[in-house]
Amino acid sequence: MNDLKKEKNCLSKVETTSSYRSKLPEIAEKIIKSCDEDNIYTHIDYDPIPTRESVEEIIDRFKEILFPGYFFKGRLDPANLNYYIGQSVSILFDIISEQIANSIRHDCLRYDHSCTDCKERGQKVALDILDIIPNIRKTLATDISAAFDGDPAAKSHDEVIFSYPGIFTIMVYRISNALFTQDVPLLPRIMSEYAHSITGIDIHPGAQIGESFAIDHGTGIVIGETAIIGNNVRIYQGVTLGALSLPKDAGNRYRGVKRHPTIEDDVIIYAGATILGGDTSIGARSVIGGNVWITKSVPPDTKVLIEEPKLIYK
Repeated sequence: MNDLKKEKNCLSKVETTSSYRSKLPEIAEKIIKSCDEDNIYTHIDYDPIPTRESVEEIIDRFKEILFPGYFFKGRLDPANLNYYIGQSVSILFDIISEQIANSIRHDCLRYDHSCTDCKERGQKVALDILDIIPNIRKTLATDISAAFDGDPAAKSHDEVIFSYPGIFTIMVYRISNALFTQDVPLLPRIMSEYAHSITGIDIHPGAQIGESFAIDHGTGIVIGETAIIGNNVRIYQGVTLGALSLPKDAGNRYRGVKRHPTIEDDVIIYAGATILGGDTSIGARSVIGGNVWITKSVPPDTKVLIEEPKLIYK
């Protein structure tokens, strides 16, 4: 009797599931029809666009080449260095040239641009980026030293390379910035947002950042597209280098206009500070205290501090 009851219950559940699933083709048809509607974004085309998986692989490959031996899965020694670097550069060239070409082709087709030989241009830009890797490595070395020299909690440069989210994000920025300056669409921003999703540090690839740039902790940092940062600058978590309040149509009216501040050499900006505006400049060697709000320029050699708040103890 119990077995019969169980069988009926099971059959009833199967019938219920079947009745729900029978509605799926109708739902799928509605979704397909919506793809033809105006002002709804789709990418249904025979030409691919960059994928997040490809971006992750590009960043991992760059990480292996920019820091040889640190992130290599095997053993790297003087005997196999030439083979390892040669193979890694070849693999990275194939991946990144394809993704650059996909990015360019996507813009050409979607926005009806004139043909720019996207495959050849992808290979040329990829070669240019790979060619400046030694320069990127030198700049990253100054960033690593700045992080180590300014943080008493850091026990070694190796620790900084392996574990500091600021160094990872700066590394991705320096690669994506090189692509951005070559007018590669899509790919640089996808790379920067991938780093943002991992570390909570948002650096637009269009920002201009000098050497010996140190990010301490880093979570919640925002650096806008037109920000300019000099050499030997250190910023802490929660800092915003942003734009002033913009109207709803700002995307069209202010695209390409400088909207974010300029930070000169040897400036320190402490946690939670907000600095806004394209005309706002923080003079060299200034110190910006935590939680301050700045929308006007600050002269060189200036300390900007917020008054000590009145605390209430209950």
